[in-house]
Amino acid sequence: MTPRPDALDIDPASAAPPDPDAEPAGFVVVVEPNDRIHFLDWDGGRGHAAPVLLIHGLAGTAWMWASVARRTIAASRTVAMDLRGHGLSDAPTEGYDGDTLASDAIAVAEGSGLLDRAQVVLAGHGFGAIVATWTAARLGERCAGLVLVDGGWEDVGGATGLDVDEFLRTIEEPPEVLRTMRAYLADRRAFDPATWDADQERAARAAVVELPAGRVVASSRPHAVAGSVAAMLAYRPLDVLPAVRAPIVALAAADDEDGTRARSLAEAQAALAAADRPPIRVARFPSLGHNLVRYRPAHVAAAIVAVAEHATT
Repeated sequence: MTPRPDALDIDPASAAPPDPDAEPAGFVVVVEPNDRIHFLDWDGGRGHAAPVLLIHGLAGTAWMWASVARRTIAASRTVAMDLRGHGLSDAPTEGYDGDTLASDAIAVAEGSGLLDRAQVVLAGHGFGAIVATWTAARLGERCAGLVLVDGGWEDVGGATGLDVDEFLRTIEEPPEVLRTMRAYLADRRAFDPATWDADQERAARAAVVELPAGRVVASSRPHAVAGSVAAMLAYRPLDVLPAVRAPIVALAAADDEDGTRARSLAEAQAALAAADRPPIRVARFPSLGHNLVRYRPAHVAAAIVAVAEHATT
């Protein structure tokens, strides 16, 4: 079979083994008007590759990147941020538009010192890939590369036709999953028992808060999730992706049955070609679900490090 011209072959063995002893330090940067954006600094950077900023998806936290960060730190200084309204970041009532979310990410890149080396690699998962794309477009030449982990090339609003309330209903957790922390963790473990470990449990625990009565609720604030969904539905990749000056790599999980996601990627490639930009290089995982960060951390880390190392050559 002839490989696709945009195909990207990722060798997971090229990623460093995970460092089981690496523990990040937590910091905040303050953005206008006085909101704190939290990030985890995995430090590292024993190699000479460009530094990396990791951006989690909807209703996630920086801890979702732990299994990837343990691998990237061998080559790159690695920071993972909590989007506003998520994790330990503040949750103002406004600021969930693309421009403000990109400003938050740039504030983390600058405040953490990642941009002291002039360029940074951005990697985002799902909604985080959209935020990373907005950020890459804003950074211009200061972005060394953009890694889209199962997101960032789709016009979700146009493809689904859903409004914010309708979309929120599609991601509601069943009551039985949230009745206790034990039930919640069992549900998360069942997604893929083979990849469940201490890092996955910590990421799962960071995404919820256990109430005194034993029930759990999402740690991401409802208004923040609603605002983020509104931003996601307003995202137009055919307008934003051509504005990114850096090389773009995408890791794509299973397509939907009607091929909508594949068509979206083809449309994005056409928009880049029309703007005289190089195509997105794509690694496909047709048998896997959305959470490639959990299912294939070595592949994700290898893709990020390859982009970061290419930026220094």
